[in-house]
Amino acid sequence: MAAKTELGSQTVQELLGKGKGEQVPEKYIHKIGAPNASSAQLMDIPVIDLGLLLTPSSITAKQLEKLRSALTTWGCFQVINHGMTPEFLDEVREMTKQFFALPVEEKQKYLRQVNDIQGYGNDMVFSEQQTLDWSDRLYLSVYPEEHRKLKFWPQNLKSFSETLDQYTTKLQVVTKTVLEAMARSLNLDVNCFRDLYGEQGKMDVRFNFYPPCSRPDVVLGVKPHADGTIITLLLQDKQVEGLQFLKDDQWFRAPIVPEALLINVGDQAEILSNGIFKSPVHRVVTNPDKERISLAAFCIPESDKDIEPFESLVNESTPRLYKKVKNYVGIYFEYYQQGRRPIEAAKI
Repeated sequence: MAAKTELGSQTVQELLGKGKGEQVPEKYIHKIGAPNASSAQLMDIPVIDLGLLLTPSSITAKQLEKLRSALTTWGCFQVINHGMTPEFLDEVREMTKQFFALPVEEKQKYLRQVNDIQGYGNDMVFSEQQTLDWSDRLYLSVYPEEHRKLKFWPQNLKSFSETLDQYTTKLQVVTKTVLEAMARSLNLDVNCFRDLYGEQGKMDVRFNFYPPCSRPDVVLGVKPHADGTIITLLLQDKQVEGLQFLKDDQWFRAPIVPEALLINVGDQAEILSNGIFKSPVHRVVTNPDKERISLAAFCIPESDKDIEPFESLVNESTPRLYKKVKNYVGIYFEYYQQGRRPIEAAKI
């Protein structure tokens, strides 16, 4: 029993450092629904110019239709012209790599505590049956600022705090713009998604590191799930693919657009839109030869806000599909680790 618990709390990098990575431990192996990653086709998701969504005068019906179509079919899109230079995005990627390249004992200073999501580590283990993800993470709350636990912010990486601050400040602008455009695309009041995200909208970031894995046929970097957010903004690795989305029971590879952010809607946007926007199920596959990094930012409505379909989207021909929920993220993680979708609990 003790050994199993220890495996869950050990990072993959430590496992590999101890020479246990060649023989992948049982806890990481998917016995049902093996990845079969090599057969996935490339997704055809739109690239949207954020500059064209910035002001009411620049937004065209064509742009809004492109956005709506992306979010009703794939549930995601790539965004360019988001106010950050390719050089700055490379700086953010480099900072991610530098953290995971620190010596083990240095990273352990930032280890998350049991039952706390913030800090360095990997899966929270809720059951002995849980299949673990082949990835290590650094999870930090960034907004509201009083949620920051600075003891988990790496002190010995030059300008880490400053770069993360700069990056997430820009992301808040991108988030506001995208939430307004989502509302316009549904002919809703422009502030309806934004107001639920709130002035104190919660933004958490997760730095992800996926070491090479000798068994990509049966091991996943992240198990299939949909996000519990309103939207998620992802900076992908510049060279190594790994992210895949599920559509019509088939897995598709997300293309790399180095200067873009990949944005997907989460379960809370699906509920608010009464199922018009689709919160996509996605996963990360492993690579036998190459390591991969990414940085996800999760935008989460204030936990005391009621999340339910907007009234104007409910009528006789489109009945209400979801119940009212509150603190959705509270139930999210437990469902995720069991490989279940919490949105099922919200369906009528």
